[in-house]
Amino acid sequence: MSVEQNELRKDKESESFGVQAETRDIFTEDSLDPVYQAKARILNDALQEIGMGKYQWYLFVVAGFGWLSDNLWPIVTGLILAPVVNEFNVLGPWLKLAQNIGLLVGAAFWSVSSDVWGRRWAFNITLGMTGVFAIAAGGSMNYIALCSLTAVWSVGVGGNLPVDSAVFLEFVPASHQYLLTVLSVWWAFGQLLGSLVAWPLISDYSCPTTVPPSPCPRSSNEGWRYFLFTMGGLMLFFWVIRFFVFNLYESPKYLMGRGRDEQAVEVVHKVAAYNGTTSDLTLEDLQRAGKLADVAVDGGVHMDTSALAAVRRKMGMFSNNHVKSLFSTRKMAWSTTILIILWALIGLAFPLYNGFVTYFLATRGANFGDSSTYITYRNQVILSVIGVPGALMAGYFVELPCLGRRGTLAIFTVLTGVFILASTTARTSNALLGWNCAYSYTSNVMYGVLYAISPELFPTKDRGTGNALVATANRIFGIMAPVIALYSNLTTSVPIWISGVIFIVSGFIALLLPFEPRGHASL
Repeated sequence: MSVEQNELRKDKESESFGVQAETRDIFTEDSLDPVYQAKARILNDALQEIGMGKYQWYLFVVAGFGWLSDNLWPIVTGLILAPVVNEFNVLGPWLKLAQNIGLLVGAAFWSVSSDVWGRRWAFNITLGMTGVFAIAAGGSMNYIALCSLTAVWSVGVGGNLPVDSAVFLEFVPASHQYLLTVLSVWWAFGQLLGSLVAWPLISDYSCPTTVPPSPCPRSSNEGWRYFLFTMGGLMLFFWVIRFFVFNLYESPKYLMGRGRDEQAVEVVHKVAAYNGTTSDLTLEDLQRAGKLADVAVDGGVHMDTSALAAVRRKMGMFSNNHVKSLFSTRKMAWSTTILIILWALIGLAFPLYNGFVTYFLATRGANFGDSSTYITYRNQVILSVIGVPGALMAGYFVELPCLGRRGTLAIFTVLTGVFILASTTARTSNALLGWNCAYSYTSNVMYGVLYAISPELFPTKDRGTGNALVATANRIFGIMAPVIALYSNLTTSVPIWISGVIFIVSGFIALLLPFEPRGHASL
């Protein structure tokens, strides 16, 4: 940006906005589309001027539905696994494989489509899609139908975080973007909600899990279907709130990126009015920003407003420049590589254990002489409750000078693996529950730190690329978990041993991170 352009922008901020808003965007000075970049800064400053108000807090709630869904549905397949296997007498891992493939497809599809069709439609469709196909899955006549419908509902689930996070960030002022982290509270509640609802439904309306398996007709095993009907209905309820109660405006940045500057300005003023305030943003501000960007690049650039250009802006985060920046120095390359490895390994270990823990608890309970499905799902609720304080305490541990982010991540990842391995030594149901409670607590601390340290260790201008790389590694290795389980005996401790060892190795790998973010500002 030229000195003249910078000075004019500062003048506009002081005269028109009355604030000096410091906003930073993923697309920095080397962006291929400087017009888009300049206009995005103006919109960011306008939102900073409006401040955090009623509209953004309502958005915090409805976007939270997406976070809740993201953790709820992977838990759902784990909760219904035992009764489904009993009824259809099939290999359970195929259900998890179908789900993980759907999650990967959904994350990729909705991320790009939100730039083509707009944030609003993608935001409103995902929950509805999940609800409809989950209810349909509850009526499945065979295992193939159930796996197929699971994959389709997971396409909807996979779009929640990429779309909802984009919508939320594009409406909140820069001063309150930390609330994106706070949204993870909804993620913890998703697991708790699923366990609480499954407890009475599946325990009261399911065949007992026996070793060896005994006949289990549908008439005696309706619990998992009732559970899918209930959770699918809840998603439709959330969809009704999003679609009919809360009026989500189209993202101003999306409208501006498609050449609809006037509508973008109109949305900003609607948000200001909703919050009971006003905005000084005008159409001329955006047009002037575009002209200044033209001048800064010798007047040879005009923003492409086509749908293809919108996709290119999204895919721009994967350009060679952004990827190369993450490996530009030896330390930076080492840090990026370690983070990708951590996300990949944990992406394999977590679903390998968590997706089959309910079935493991049921079969172990049978071996202990306690095969009550009521006890199995009661224990699952206890595990979910124990995990909530773990997510909250993560924020405390990372600020301790003796631990920091790196130390907390390493210690609690190793402890997670240790408690998983220790659970295989249990000789009573209560002992097994105790070890799993410890696992639930430490794993929630681990995930809380992992979600925080990753964006902190990526430079601002390349953070989108870095987050996308680690998320992709996480999803791909997540698909491998049920494949491993297919070749393992789920009634033995083999999947549990594999998961525990991976967590322990990951903990030691975390110590190899070259940077400690505690006490340092992210760049």
